[in-house]
Amino acid sequence: MPDTSFHTVFGSLDHYRKGEIEITSGDARHYVFSNVFEVAAQSAPYEKVVVGKNLEYVMEVLRAEGQSRWFACAHDEFVILMDGEVRIDFIKLDTPPTGTTGTVAAGEAPAGRKMGHVVLRNGHQALLPAGCAYRFSAQKTGVALVQTMVGELSVQKWADICLH
Repeated sequence: MPDTSFHTVFGSLDHYRKGEIEITSGDARHYVFSNVFEVAAQSAPYEKVVVGKNLEYVMEVLRAEGQSRWFACAHDEFVILMDGEVRIDFIKLDTPPTGTTGTVAAGEAPAGRKMGHVVLRNGHQALLPAGCAYRFSAQKTGVALVQTMVGELSVQKWADICLH
């Protein structure tokens, strides 16, 4: 009898396997397939590299390493930690961003009220609320995925991460 069971394998920045995709119709140039760990391994710390896109919405992978600059957004964003441990500090901004999409830089010392922090570990998720500044800190290199919209800090380097 053939083995019909499925085995889930969790990757990490230190141990991942490049995936593959089989195109059954259409042109391979119209598809994207990437491994978030591979993309993070080749990215600068906290570079927001787009690895998935649906209309104006994107999934960005971040290499969590050291402390990021302050970020903010005019709309809610969402983060899931794929590898490592990350602390996120929050500030309720006195002057939140408006009229923009995606993540923006919030400056060196954003003006506002400290809201506290959360600590994420593998598989943990957090809301990055609209109108707040947030900063990531990681003692050890890790990987985070952020759901947001395309913005000024979104880095799209499809030619570097796509299968041809």
